Amino acid sequence: MFLYDMPLEELAKCRFPLTREADFEAFWERKLAESRRQPLCAGAEKVDYSVPEVRVEKVSCEAFDGGRLVGYCITPAEIRPRPTLIFHHGYSGNRGTVADYLMWALQGFTCIAFDARGQSGESSDEARYPGGSRLGLLTKGIFDPDNYYVVRLFVDALRMVDFAVEREEVDPERIGVTGGSQGGGLALFTASMDERIRLCMPEVPGFCHFGRSLEITREFPWTELTGIFKQYPHDYEHIMRTLSYVELNNFTERIQCPTLISVGHVDALCVPSTIFSAYNRLQVKDRHLEYCPYAGHESGLMTELMITWARRYLVGT
Repeated sequence: MFLYDMPLEELAKCRFPLTREADFEAFWERKLAESRRQPLCAGAEKVDYSVPEVRVEKVSCEAFDGGRLVGYCITPAEIRPRPTLIFHHGYSGNRGTVADYLMWALQGFTCIAFDARGQSGESSDEARYPGGSRLGLLTKGIFDPDNYYVVRLFVDALRMVDFAVEREEVDPERIGVTGGSQGGGLALFTASMDERIRLCMPEVPGFCHFGRSLEITREFPWTELTGIFKQYPHDYEHIMRTLSYVELNNFTERIQCPTLISVGHVDALCVPSTIFSAYNRLQVKDRHLEYCPYAGHESGLMTELMITWARRYLVGT
């Protein structure tokens, strides 16, 4: 087999050092408090859809610190509290189509999926970022953690849980999170910071360890970061400090719910050692890493397992 990153026996033991700053916990407590003080101002409007067994709504709420998040709520036609999955999409993408969620909705799940702020969907980003940035979003506000794009993106993910628990078609005791790449990273973050999450199922998650990623890959969007390092070589440590507040290797030991993660051994974007390290820091008993030796940066590597886990931990069957 083509060897990428590390051999499996090394990956199985990989645990990169934590990069938490001394104020890491205080920083996130402050951000969550700021978010709680900001009203959601939620909205919803019915969408006509050709499958009568489901109800579709276009929903929205205020993004953290400027902007508005737009998404879908898709649920079986009979409205009652149901097991719920919150979906996050990959970097520069969007929530997709209603059809992308029918497999889950027709099993009885409520599905909530928002576009990430300022990416290719309908969600806006009206936050103010000090200074300039290079092409893309990963360098917006990168010299100041309080104003960094990814910090706001992460807090938005928690606001989506706040939105979900207010919905009549959501059972607040049975909420799971999932997504691929950037979306997988958002799922891990949400599960680590919100005790209301009962199941976490990220696919090939991103943001697990920036230092290791930048050592061995030059894939987009990491080129956004290498470009800023090239432009500001003397600010490397300053920038890495900002990134440490959103590096998931620093978060995953906090997760308290069952967690299912996929990893491809030839993934040149979210490199396997970063995912293994984040996984190996999990403290929960019910965890599984779906290792795919010939897969790259792909979703759908564990769909059948996800169905089994969602029914086991959110439905109880």
